[in-house]
Parts: sequence; C-alpha cells; structure tokens
Amino acid sequence: MKYKLLGKSGLRVSEICLGTMTFGKEWGAMGAEKDESKKIFDAFVSKGGNFLDTANRYHDGTSEKFTGDFIASKRDSFVLATKYTLYNPGRKDDVLASGNSRKNMVYSLEQSLKRLKTDYIDLYWVHAWDFHTPEEEVMRALDDMVRAGKILYIGISDTPAWIVAKSNTIAELRGWTKFVALQIEFSLIQRTPERDLIPMANAFGMTVTPWAALAGGALTGKYLNKKSDEPHRVPEGSKRLNERSTEIAKEVVRVAEEMGVTPGQVALNWVRQQKGSFIPIVGARTEAQIRDSLDCLNFTLPEKMMQRLNEVSKIDLGFPHEFLKEPMINDLVYSGKMNDIIR
Repeated sequence: MKYKLLGKSGLRVSEICLGTMTFGKEWGAMGAEKDESKKIFDAFVSKGGNFLDTANRYHDGTSEKFTGDFIASKRDSFVLATKYTLYNPGRKDDVLASGNSRKNMVYSLEQSLKRLKTDYIDLYWVHAWDFHTPEEEVMRALDDMVRAGKILYIGISDTPAWIVAKSNTIAELRGWTKFVALQIEFSLIQRTPERDLIPMANAFGMTVTPWAALAGGALTGKYLNKKSDEPHRVPEGSKRLNERSTEIAKEVVRVAEEMGVTPGQVALNWVRQQKGSFIPIVGARTEAQIRDSLDCLNFTLPEKMMQRLNEVSKIDLGFPHEFLKEPMINDLVYSGKMNDIIR
C-alpha cells in the first residue's frame, strides 16, 4: 500500500479506502456480522490501509459502532471518515433529523461521535445535497465544527458540480474550510461524472473517492452467469445489467484473463489510473472479497488495456463538451492554430 495526500491538504491516506457500508446485518444479506467485518478490517489494515469510510445511516448506525470498536486501540493511526444528511437512526419521520441544515449537522455529528467512540472525525462528508439549505449555511457550519476541533477536514458527496464549485469559492473568499475531497459513483459502467464533476474536482485540486467502482459486482463478471444466486443480485432492468453494461463486463473479463488477474482488480485499477487524484472506496461482505480487491495493488493496467476499456465504455459528453470539440468551432476559437498553442 502506498499513500496519497487528500486533495490540497497534508493528510496522508492509503491509496485504497475501506468502505464499511457492509458492516452490520440490519439491511439483510448485503451486510456482514461483526466477526466477519473484523476480518475484513484486519485484512485491509494488514496491507497498510488507514483510510476508513462509514456513515450515520449505514445499517442504522451499526457500521459506525463496529468501526469505532475496531479502531479504538489505535484511533490516531486511522483516517476516519463519516457522513451526515440522511435521516438519523430512530428518527425517520422527524423532518428535523435529515438534510444539510446546521441543526441536523450538529446533531448528526454528536451522535456519530458517540457511536464511533471518538472525540473527533478526520473527514466529515456532506452525504447528499438537499437543495434547501444555502451553501453559506453549510460551509460556515462545517467551518465552525473544524474550529471546534470536532472535525479536521471536509468533503462532499452526491452533489452537482456547480454547487460544489460555488461552495468552495464561497469558503475561499471568506476564509472558511474548503472541501478537499469529492465522493461520487464512478466506474466503467458509470462514466457520466466525466462531464462536469471530475473536471471540477481536478480544477479545485480535490481527491475523488469513487463508490461502486465495481458497479455493485457487475464488473466482476458474476452477473454474466444468468444462474447467479448472489443474495443481493442486481434487479433486472438495472443500468448495471443492460446490454451496454454486459458488453463492458465481458471486455473486463477478457482483459483479466489475458493478464492473469481477476475482473474486479481490472475494474478497480481502471479507476485508480484515471488522471487526477483517485482513491476508490472498496467494500466487501467477506474477507476473501477484500483480499481479492486489494491485490489490484500488485499491478498496473498497460496503456493498451486502458484504451480497450475506455473504448468499450465511452460516453457522449454532451453539450457543450462535444460542441467545443468540433473542428469548425476549434478553427473559430483558436484562429486555426489550436495545435500550435503551447499550454
């Protein structure tokens, strides 16, 4: 395991982040009991992993409780990330118990600190944008929590690029804490963040921490077998099981066979090798699964393999990106000298 700086900070985090959404059984078959969760955690740590991601909602708080127990003896050796926004455990019908408001932030943070058995969070994520709370309220409240010593760094997840850009610009102008990381769904099957989210993150120097890099297991090739009896099988009609996704999964399997590795490792390395700072969040239900995923660290995809995967999974970037690439537009914008201008 090697380490990267998280965004424009000096925080050293492992090049793989352990996602703990599977820690607990409250959500049924997609989770793991505490003993198996500990084995997953230990396997990650044994490889040098120090970056952990959880949330207040995962398995109704159990994920945070398990994670807190696992790191208790060496708390300061881990970079602990959790989230707020989604409704708090036990308060589903309470309108004040969800969203991005300062009130919900303060309450959620205090409850997470109790479950995690710690007095500070290394990285606190806005889990999703609620389109009601002003950006100024969110950024000032997060900065207050940083100044109080309850959180050290902040990140944002599942939010439009223009809101993230506006929020970080507000924070920079007012001397508040800025987002250093962006969490998004991103994989060979889900490449739409390339339109705006990823360019925005690169422009602001933010680290991207993709979730679902394996597309819910679709990129491991297991759903190519129609008889798969996986307990959390992706529903028919899902974007992860359509014709395009199937062709992408088949190409991933072919590349894996040619390289003598597993399809999941290929899919993870495609994400890891994107331009910019990328740290995939990798989850597992079993120790064997996390060990297989971590073996992606043992190799790099050759450029020709990257090109094959890029080609089979390519998307139309849409307007204005495709428009601005047209030869006639380039001729007008650059006076016919686009290739002669050195950046």
